Amino acid sequence: MAAVKEENGELDKTVSIGEHSEVDSSYSLTRQKLENLLNKSMRIRMTDGRTLVGLFLCTDRDCNVILGSAQEFLKSTDSFSQGEPRVLGLAMIPGHHVVSIEVESESLVTSQYL
Repeated sequence: MAAVKEENGELDKTVSIGEHSEVDSSYSLTRQKLENLLNKSMRIRMTDGRTLVGLFLCTDRDCNVILGSAQEFLKSTDSFSQGEPRVLGLAMIPGHHVVSIEVESESLVTSQYL
């Protein structure tokens, strides 16, 4: 823990330089990972059984997700039929409805060669 001298001459012992740099580097790493996922195709499963597939455009601190060119797939009762997707376009998925998020492997492979 490092002490920092304030303008009034007193020492402030609440600042820990090591802890801040760890938090900053963790934040930076997480941000970089999210930025690498921008414009990648994602599959998001929701609590009501629907699945949305689209391009990851953004998220926020509440884990809400915006997908572009999104398509909705309803939960199929028959294991053999997926049904026709419904085209949504731009879609916002509230974070509390997200069950899982998968990045489509094709979008990861093709972006390496661009």
